[in-house]
Amino acid sequence: MTKSTVTFPLIVAATFGAALPALSAEELNLYSARHYDTDERLYSDFTKATGITINRIEGKADELLTRMKAEGANSPADILITVDTSRLKRAKDAGVLQSVDSDILEAAVPANLQDSDNQWFGVSQRARIIFYDKAAVANPPATYADLADPAYKGMVCIRSSSNTYNQTLLASIVEHDGEEAAKAWAQGVVDNMARAPQGGDTDQLRGIVSGECAIAVSNTYYFARAVRTDVDGVSADIERIGWIFPDQDGNGAHVNLSGAGIAKHAPNRDNAVKFMEYLVSEQAQSYFADGNDEYPVVAGFKGNAAVQKLGDFKADEVDLSAVATKLPVALEIFNQVGWE
Repeated sequence: MTKSTVTFPLIVAATFGAALPALSAEELNLYSARHYDTDERLYSDFTKATGITINRIEGKADELLTRMKAEGANSPADILITVDTSRLKRAKDAGVLQSVDSDILEAAVPANLQDSDNQWFGVSQRARIIFYDKAAVANPPATYADLADPAYKGMVCIRSSSNTYNQTLLASIVEHDGEEAAKAWAQGVVDNMARAPQGGDTDQLRGIVSGECAIAVSNTYYFARAVRTDVDGVSADIERIGWIFPDQDGNGAHVNLSGAGIAKHAPNRDNAVKFMEYLVSEQAQSYFADGNDEYPVVAGFKGNAAVQKLGDFKADEVDLSAVATKLPVALEIFNQVGWE
């Protein structure tokens, strides 16, 4: 049987039988919110090594969660893989994941990068850092707190409050400093915005190149991709952009995750455990780094040359499972301060 891939535009559960082949002990049904062509090597090499065929449904994280809930105990899903702690928390809260008892996962994934109940594990990570126009900013922000400094009024570009990366960043500030301090920070960032939030992380970097903003917040892998490949509006002027890993004398730079968990009703649970353990293997961790400019979660592995250009940094070791519990507070703060 060959691998099947279905792009997911939210099809009702009743039609699912037509989307995936019949289940067998040599299969794994993967629901994926990662949409990177480079992940193909992850899947093909796993199949080559184990003989387990991967049948893949791709879609937006919230749509996949809706589908899994609708399918209930009849769901053919074995694995959910998605990006950012906020979405992993939503999956856990929705009751569509189960705990995994694996010595391999426990040993490989740092405790702060996995769920406290072992329902999800980080498999790759990205740092959310500060970028700036080297020609326009003599003293760039050194910390996340500095982004709220009135000295940078009208200079900051950052994504909207609906962006999961920003939600998790603010939730981490709530976890570290408390709700009132986090609210003051968010208000300060709003006051310093160069424009209303718009676009993705790459668009924040484009804002620096275009001169629309002097400071931007973005995940590292968007910048590394512009170093390694030709990204319109960024790569041609990439030497103009400097970067800061924030809070290197404090908590460290915030990181967010791609993570995976085993579906609550996984029909191929043993195969799912094998796949989860494969994701933290040397081979898979190298693919995350080389193919998508991410940082491995397993200690000892380096990113690719473009990622290494960014340099070493101190990462915030806050427990992301605890940060996830602060997400409702973060959303409330965004609304209170008018962060669009």
